[in-house]
Amino acid sequence: MTQANTTTTAPAPTPVTVLGLGDMGRALAGAFLAAGHPTTVWNRSPGKGDDLVARGAARAASAEEAVRASGLVVVCVVDYDAADALLEPLAEALEGRVLVNLTTDTPARSRQTAAWARKHSLAYLDGAVMVPVDVVGSDEALVFHSGDRAAYARYEPVLKALGEPATFLGEDHGLAAAYDMAMLDFFYGAMGGLVHAFALARAEGIDGVSLAPYLSTIAGILPPIAETTARDVDSRTYAGDGANLAMMATGVEHILHTAKDRGLDTSQLAAIKGVADRAIAKGHGSQSWSSIVEVLDQR
Repeated sequence: MTQANTTTTAPAPTPVTVLGLGDMGRALAGAFLAAGHPTTVWNRSPGKGDDLVARGAARAASAEEAVRASGLVVVCVVDYDAADALLEPLAEALEGRVLVNLTTDTPARSRQTAAWARKHSLAYLDGAVMVPVDVVGSDEALVFHSGDRAAYARYEPVLKALGEPATFLGEDHGLAAAYDMAMLDFFYGAMGGLVHAFALARAEGIDGVSLAPYLSTIAGILPPIAETTARDVDSRTYAGDGANLAMMATGVEHILHTAKDRGLDTSQLAAIKGVADRAIAKGHGSQSWSSIVEVLDQR
């Protein structure tokens, strides 16, 4: 009796093109190369990508040549003005290919580019890379995609080279940028608070390295707070059990007084206190901090 051959053949590597070789573009191309995908690269200004070529990437002489080399084309440039200028002359060359735009900009710009892609009958995905360049390609990398569902399904195994898992958010092309903006809104607000905390500590004669280990206590309570706030905002119920808005606004005022006494800039703290005061004036003082969301929409 002959034993059946159960050996399976691994899928052939998929060629990929990367347009734009800034720090992030090089990281993206490097991740595709590391995953075994034949990678063609192009950059508007010369002199970039030598390290990628040394690793096996093909350097195209023109953007059109780069596009025609692969069925999957990834663009990552400084902003959507640069992306639009790059892509407009390439509409014909992009026909029959999938375009993935990982350039950072606003949801509105993402939807404008999606409209351009529809006009030219192009398969288009918009995306956002949510991690630093040195994390791209690792299991910790978070990369969002939105737009053409069929295009995503076709190339999901390839896109996983950038981060596992690749995350598809929906068919609205602006969703990836919207998630990006919301997450960066949180990040930069937190970074502003972090640096201000160190400035306040320094003004009080406390070394940053002495304060830093204790900040993990604050950082550690943020994940459950984020989950609770999400439920509050979605349901529009803001139970103020334990710590209501009026009490927390008083805490912000104490920090403001301390910062002013030490001659520190208080613009961020004043803005936080200002929006809290508006929410209290609207009757949310007995509710949770989450109720501030009700006064943030200025439409």
